[in-house]
Amino acid sequence: MTKEIFEKEIAMCRELSKKNGGKCNWGECEKCGVIPLLYKLGKGEIYEKTDEVKKLKRNILI
Repeated sequence: MTKEIFEKEIAMCRELSKKNGGKCNWGECEKCGVIPLLYKLGKGEIYEKTDEVKKLKRNILI
């Protein structure tokens, strides 16, 4: 995944979360696995522990 696509997808998650109160067409951001998947595919970083995933999402969706 290119850096440009990664940044675009993260921005889309952030925008939809803010616009729709923590939800998008796929479900609730709190339960979603898209952000950790994007980091795995885009940066090669794996987030598996619950607290790590929550922290990552909190930092991205602010």
